[in-house]
Amino acid sequence: MIRPDIFTETAAALKNIYDTQLPELQQLKDWQSKYRILMTLGKALPAFDNDGHRDEFLVQGCESKAWLLHYQDPVTTQHFWAFDSDARIVKGLIILILAQVNGLTAEEFAKATPELLLNELQLQQNISPSRSNGLRSVLNKMKNVI
Repeated sequence: MIRPDIFTETAAALKNIYDTQLPELQQLKDWQSKYRILMTLGKALPAFDNDGHRDEFLVQGCESKAWLLHYQDPVTTQHFWAFDSDARIVKGLIILILAQVNGLTAEEFAKATPELLLNELQLQQNISPSRSNGLRSVLNKMKNVI
């Protein structure tokens, strides 16, 4: 059974990242400084236990192992996500996307363009093709779940 608190803990961590580290990333100009922050973002999220690392949660199309968990609140219809990856840079990039879409309804999610943030932060140009494919795979899995 998935830890019931994984989504609430992740939501709190994502909000903190959105409020504090995203503005810092927006101020930085050089890739190395941005890269260092991306590498540390994953430490803010709660760790997955063995149940979260089951094959059914694996994201297909990622070169590294990546797991995506989803929960929809039956009352508010908001969608909540939890994510883990063996690759710290991929985890950091996905965290930036999740920080924008966590807690959205299906209608809000359909209008969202979280990948634009990666362009605004000038991260896309420094992401390898395999990482870009992994990001697309995660976004596609999110869209298919909703």
